[in-house]
Amino acid sequence: MKYPLFLLLGVALLLPVIGQEKSVNPGINDSFQDPDPKSFVERFEKEGREVYDQREAIVEKLALKPGMVVADVGAGTGLFTRLMAPKVGAEGKVYAVDIAKTFVDHTVMSSHARGMKQVEGIVCTADDAKLPPNSVDLVFICDTYHHFEFPEKTMESIHRALKPGGRVVVLDFERIEGVSSDWIMGHVRAGKEVFQKEIESAGFTLDEELDLFQENYFLRFRKSE
Repeated sequence: MKYPLFLLLGVALLLPVIGQEKSVNPGINDSFQDPDPKSFVERFEKEGREVYDQREAIVEKLALKPGMVVADVGAGTGLFTRLMAPKVGAEGKVYAVDIAKTFVDHTVMSSHARGMKQVEGIVCTADDAKLPPNSVDLVFICDTYHHFEFPEKTMESIHRALKPGGRVVVLDFERIEGVSSDWIMGHVRAGKEVFQKEIESAGFTLDEELDLFQENYFLRFRKSE
């Protein structure tokens, strides 16, 4: 059976669109297009923010070793990048990954000023972490997964970047009706169970959940082969 040329062309044009992931939260990162790092340091690196208060315990639970290659995805002002760098040592590497170039520049400069030359910056896109393939031992995502506008594509890019047996640690806000704050309920699009399923669908297996927080959770995944 022969089909009209215009029909075949129409189908061909539609095929790329069919496979595209739709944004789960359009505009979620608009405020991070050109942020002022100084103002965010005052917000992110202060007592009372749970992950800041527990920062040493968090890094300890990552079980980092000298020579490891780590990616801090959603590095922000570089709080955890600078804490992880000494753990992997000069022979290791920490990628500071963020969608905001000003954050990446700030993190790299502040790290290098402290002698942490093993820190390298990567400006990612909304659907790709832009990490080198098969290069990373551990990906750390702290209070950032809910900012992934295209979580499926982003996690697929992280899966490609991890070495065999590589790990992903996700910290994010507990979103529980009647328990979580109004800000969390309005800002975070879904709860832990939804995010866990999304990550597992991208080729990861949940290894464990650690009980460290009141407002956040800590999930450790490994790359499924």
